Amino acid sequence: MPETFKAADAVELAVVERNGFIESRHLGSAVVMAADGTVVTELGDITAPIFPRSTLKPFQALAAMQSGVPLRGDQVALACASHVGSLEHMDVVEGMLKAAGLTDADLRCPPAWPQDEQARGWLVRTDRGQQRLAFNCSGKHAAFLWACVENGWNTRNYLEPNHPLQRRVMEVLEEYAEEKIEHIAVDGCGAPAPALSLTGLARAVGKLAKAPADKNADARAATIATAMLDYPWAVHGYGQENTVVMQELEIIAKSGAEGVMVMGTQSGVSVAVKILDGSSRAGSLIALTLLAACDAIDVDKVGPVLEEVVKPVLGGGQPVGRLRLAPPMVALLD
Repeated sequence: MPETFKAADAVELAVVERNGFIESRHLGSAVVMAADGTVVTELGDITAPIFPRSTLKPFQALAAMQSGVPLRGDQVALACASHVGSLEHMDVVEGMLKAAGLTDADLRCPPAWPQDEQARGWLVRTDRGQQRLAFNCSGKHAAFLWACVENGWNTRNYLEPNHPLQRRVMEVLEEYAEEKIEHIAVDGCGAPAPALSLTGLARAVGKLAKAPADKNADARAATIATAMLDYPWAVHGYGQENTVVMQELEIIAKSGAEGVMVMGTQSGVSVAVKILDGSSRAGSLIALTLLAACDAIDVDKVGPVLEEVVKPVLGGGQPVGRLRLAPPMVALLD
């Protein structure tokens, strides 16, 4: 059976401390890549396949735009989003569908309750129940559907791997990652979930992040990178982890399910992280530390951001511990 890297090939990246006792350990692999594609920092196995999950959304959005979808402004960011389903998020996605002549009934992502409390309360009070618009991938799906309308493709089977749109997605990923996709699964939203190595993922993210300053880059890739930073609320949500990082540090940040995190600076330095146990809580701590350790971001700005996005360990509602770096990560800061 195909598989990702094993624990023996991983590195301890972070630990959870509770009242002076190490309660949990997060093993994983990570890579920092320079703008020219060379590896700057390598921890664990960075060549084994992983499922990047939602970290691939900017490239799926790029495939939709290359297929003729005229996304603009916050629509671009929503196509890249793992959003919390706020009323504002749902309004933008609904507008995308309307522009394509479609409705939320055409979405093939599952119905869901929004993570946003205000939106959830509104759906409960109005007896609307779970909504496909509230699913965190609805923006990506709306962009997919719009591409189908623009090209006369079937809108009912747009999630099938052999659909023309999904074939274009795979072409985009292989171009940016410079890897051949060998394995494709089904993501939580029903879309194809291709496997890449951390190295390929970091390479792709670096190309996208530096696209606005690269005269040879695809103009649509530059639009995506710019929109994610111009509308960070749309990519995740006000006060949410990815949004805060993008707002405060002006770097692309995108998390994916099962412990995947990517970040990319405007100069093209990128980082890709996979936590082996699938936990997401250490992603920003590890990724930002790795970028700071190689002077890719302003070190003085990282601390305040981490204080905002890394949750404390609580006991009785009060902080009794913290998530902190493991020795291999600390060694990079010496």
